[in-house]
Amino acid sequence: MQDDVHAMLDAVEDERSLLLFMQALAADWESACRLDSSTPSSLHGAGANGWENGTISAYLEAAASWGEASIDGLPLASYAKPDNPWRRVAQILYMGKIYE
Repeated sequence: MQDDVHAMLDAVEDERSLLLFMQALAADWESACRLDSSTPSSLHGAGANGWENGTISAYLEAAASWGEASIDGLPLASYAKPDNPWRRVAQILYMGKIYE
């Protein structure tokens, strides 16, 4: 599932592909919740499917923090902000999943 979400992130180019990506991200979250309820993840690491932020407030805060930190790109991390605003939104949403 995680690989599918990442592949969809790279394919975002317009409103339709952003909405499909968001649906996949939501499905990835649901999968992580099911996995964590049957086999809880470590308290000191990421949850199932790599989710670092387990509440909507933590997720949105992480997404916004990463968005702010990368507003001009991240040269040390070799991240160049894309010209396509749909892909940029998808990247911000995805980073809410993994950014601490």
